[in-house]
Amino acid sequence: MSSSPADLVREFHHAFGLDARETPTEVSPELAAHRGDLLAEEAAEVAEVAVHGPLDRLAHELADVVYVAYGTALVHGIDLDTVISEIHRANMSKRGPGGEIARRFDGKVLKGDHYEAPDVSRVLRRQGWTPGAEPRDT
Repeated sequence: MSSSPADLVREFHHAFGLDARETPTEVSPELAAHRGDLLAEEAAEVAEVAVHGPLDRLAHELADVVYVAYGTALVHGIDLDTVISEIHRANMSKRGPGGEIARRFDGKVLKGDHYEAPDVSRVLRRQGWTPGAEPRDT
């Protein structure tokens, strides 16, 4: 059995008859809103335990966020692993050519002069997305 989040969530969606698309697709506003509600619910649970734990519950809630995020990507037909790779590429470009790192007062890494924004549209087009296509119901 695969331990890839994408494969595990795909198995769940197929086993329970949930939406799963192979090509990036706009979905109905109702389905999109439902997926957004699920993500918000999971993110709120993370926020609830992030500060006061316990750590095992935080780990559980973080995994739930990832699981629902992968499910939402699957509903939209998005290969989320590829999108994450593009985001990672862009994030790594925040470091300057000499290795310098700009940080905000709270430690957040900032975009430096050499930052190259992610091109998620290009990634989705390679997956078969057609910008402006009509939403699919379900």
